[in-house]
Amino acid sequence: MYNYLIVGSGLYGAVMAQQLHAAGKNVLVIDKRPNIAGNVYTENVEGIQVHKYGAHIFHTNDKKVWDYLQAFTVFNRFTNSPVANYKGELYSLPFNMYTFNKMWGVVTPEEAAAKIAEQRKEITGVPRNLEEQAISLVGRDIFEKLIKGYTEKQWGRDCKDLPAFIIRRLPVRYTFDNNYFNALYQGIPIGGYTKMVAKMLEGVEVRLNEDYLADKAKWDALAEKVIYTGPIDAYFHYKLGYLEYRSVRFETELLDMPNFQGNAAVNYTDRETPWTRIIEHKWFEFGKDEAGNDLPRTVISREYSSEWKPGDEPYYPVNDERNSALYASYKALADKEDKVIFGGRLGEYKYYDMDQVIAAALERVEGLE
Repeated sequence: MYNYLIVGSGLYGAVMAQQLHAAGKNVLVIDKRPNIAGNVYTENVEGIQVHKYGAHIFHTNDKKVWDYLQAFTVFNRFTNSPVANYKGELYSLPFNMYTFNKMWGVVTPEEAAAKIAEQRKEITGVPRNLEEQAISLVGRDIFEKLIKGYTEKQWGRDCKDLPAFIIRRLPVRYTFDNNYFNALYQGIPIGGYTKMVAKMLEGVEVRLNEDYLADKAKWDALAEKVIYTGPIDAYFHYKLGYLEYRSVRFETELLDMPNFQGNAAVNYTDRETPWTRIIEHKWFEFGKDEAGNDLPRTVISREYSSEWKPGDEPYYPVNDERNSALYASYKALADKEDKVIFGGRLGEYKYYDMDQVIAAALERVEGLE
């Protein structure tokens, strides 16, 4: 008999497993995928750590989380500095003085601020949707070229139909700073996330290719408690209806060239280009393998955003009014399950950054030990 069965070996499940194992608990981790690490899974392709389920760049201001991870990995000094491609025009992200100079020819922060202030005037009152929120932050020109098309591809909805809160954290800087994240700690685990998660799961029994929901009674009988990190609506057989997600499809290619785009991430912000961005994975580790050798080939992934349907991987919760109310109903059911703890992005139907999901797991496990 196990003390804990953990369903899912992503970051939430791995942190729970590591902490409970360290506390002397008998833990079993199962995952329906053939690999550990959930959506942060990285796969070695000719020395390149390919982010199989989309780019994951670790960033945090939480020293407790950063210190916790140091036991399992060494982070490199990667800084996220994406580039926006609008019909062949290249702009710096986040929006900064390089962006404003390219957009309007302004040179000083004062000129840039004046230009944005002038364009903000069209929004009066509290922004009612994403379009109004974006224009109130950066003006009409930047919204039209660098936000509108990308966002509508990402969410599959018109910007006027999306809530304002999605874009409230948009970084706007009147400096020449290309660092996208305003975080004290940032980087990529050297050797990839899979290596980091494997280190976290050392000493823990892990079984892959095992579908918990396909034989729930069997698995539940093996443990005193269950930590479930899958979709909360799937756990209850969707009996109240489906929660909505956005999903992402990837087209990945190994190319016989050393450099495709010169940057880890290039966002395609026009509406006509079908993909949202292209990731060139080698630049997350500066184009070198773990031994420090230059890599002669490269791997790129085109990302296509799509509406989730059963069978797809769920990525981004659609936290609108309808889905939030539906989640609250599922949460009420979950609270009645004495034996089961629901956690993580899917278990809590919550958009978590990686550091947030680790912090949530560390906090939740404190009451279990």
